[in-house]
Amino acid sequence: MALALAAAAALRAAGGVRSPRWAQALPRFCSTEETPKDPPAPPSPYQERPWEYLESEEYRATYGDRPVWHGYRRNHKGSVPPQSPRKACLRRGRPVGNPCPICRDRNLLVDFRNVKLLDQFICPHSGVIFHPIHTGICLKQHKRLSQAIAQAQDHGLLWLQVPFVPVPEEDFSNQHAAVGKTPPAPALREPGQAWYPWYEWQQPPAAEVARMRRLYRGFLKEDYPDTPPSPSGK
Repeated sequence: MALALAAAAALRAAGGVRSPRWAQALPRFCSTEETPKDPPAPPSPYQERPWEYLESEEYRATYGDRPVWHGYRRNHKGSVPPQSPRKACLRRGRPVGNPCPICRDRNLLVDFRNVKLLDQFICPHSGVIFHPIHTGICLKQHKRLSQAIAQAQDHGLLWLQVPFVPVPEEDFSNQHAAVGKTPPAPALREPGQAWYPWYEWQQPPAAEVARMRRLYRGFLKEDYPDTPPSPSGK
């Protein structure tokens, strides 16, 4: 038995015979050894300045003049595509088979200073952010895009769509009943008259005066006149 194992090891070293499955190092079910994980992906060289990637030759060779989401198709079963966007492109710490247009490229970093990338997800006609179903991005990246676009608009780096609201002419017209000609100054009229007619003295009804006298009987003077004193009597 020992001779057979030594011969098999010599053949494996020579590259001639593949070792049998029972002789391979397989993970044990009750073992405490951790399964070796894949090495992490190297960081993007555009981590500090993500807008430089969209001006590089690598980006032009990959996407050309089209948006990054152009031509993207999400994997799905059947002929009807899913009607709801994917929540995230990571499942249990591992990327899905066909990540979204932003998650699949490690050099596409969502930042409020990366204006060229943010502008690809805004409708040029209405200024509304494209729905994730239209662009194919996951909800996690869509939330980051919405926050970055709002921050870029606050900083003045991205254009802001202001809707045009026509002003109705009747709101600023001076031909309706509430607008009239201003009366002349009091000095140009007869003395003792108010500028506006509704400021002049108007005699109240006698029944109303009698009712008020009954209500405030203990507070009124006996000789209080019903009409105001004339200006000449001052």
